[in-house]
Amino acid sequence: MKTILKTTITIKEICNGFVYNELEGKGLFGLSGKLTIQPEYQRNYIYAEENREAGVIESVLKEYPIGLIYFNKVGKDTFEVLDGQQRVTSLGRFITDKFAIKDENGMPQIFGNMAKDKQNKILETKLLIYECEGTESQIKEWFKTINIAGVPLNNQELLNAVYSGPFVTKAKEEFSNSQNANIQKWSAYVSGSANRQKFLECALDWVSKGNIGDYMSKHRKDKNIDELKKYFNTVIDWISSVFTDVESEMCGLEWGRLYEEHHTKKFNPAKVSAEVRKLYGDFFVKDKKGIFEYILGGNNDTKLLNIRIFDEPTKRAVYEKQTREAETKKKSNCSLCAVGHDAN
Repeated sequence: MKTILKTTITIKEICNGFVYNELEGKGLFGLSGKLTIQPEYQRNYIYAEENREAGVIESVLKEYPIGLIYFNKVGKDTFEVLDGQQRVTSLGRFITDKFAIKDENGMPQIFGNMAKDKQNKILETKLLIYECEGTESQIKEWFKTINIAGVPLNNQELLNAVYSGPFVTKAKEEFSNSQNANIQKWSAYVSGSANRQKFLECALDWVSKGNIGDYMSKHRKDKNIDELKKYFNTVIDWISSVFTDVESEMCGLEWGRLYEEHHTKKFNPAKVSAEVRKLYGDFFVKDKKGIFEYILGGNNDTKLLNIRIFDEPTKRAVYEKQTREAETKKKSNCSLCAVGHDAN
């Protein structure tokens, strides 16, 4: 792979014609339309949500280096950002007044309201840019290698880079878009950030039964994600139909595995809801996350509940108290009996 170091390109030139898509949360173009800021293999823009974009601007004003930037040359005069997308997008967003930094008095200041000398200092700052040329395989291998000096790429972001193409593009539009109206619903069961590819990773994990790389390789050139969407939504709908009450402990469970193991069984949502409430109110149940798999499994594996163990005097005192309360209410004082087939 061939590389050429450029030292004369200014921030003004890079940000000329800068376009940012608010809906998808990503920079699109710069360098007078000749630069694609977020090609398919790049991750989403995350500096805004991690409060790092102001640091880029402050570094420029203090004349601190912001690191090497790598462009992949894809045509005679066209490029795409290989490394430095977060920094380039931060610069473009600031110059187009998308966010403010704090001045020396601690007051928020957008670029358009800054003193002219400070504006010029930013615009005239020269960046260190490597222009790279190589095959697709070389470029993507280099992309993984230069994951430096910033927020490390997670596993799914790397897989998106390796298997970039129409399938990944479509999948990111659905599962990596923080503006997707379904994110709030999905967040009840899936933990993590859409921008960091956690929903996409989960969807791929479920449909592939854990073989994400193989699945992405097989479907790389697909122009639709119908199977992926259908399977993910089927699992989500199954969860919400069995467990009608949403609890915080439901987030991040192995729902793909639980769906495969239990979706053919019949459940009474009202009875399931009552069982969940009963177990949530049981002092002896330590692991609330285990309640859901315990119920799906027919209330058999009590190890999932991590039952509290006490010495004999404590157990006797608690049992006697529960017995008195149960006799008053004319109910069983054993939560596991109360939710079983002999419940009274």
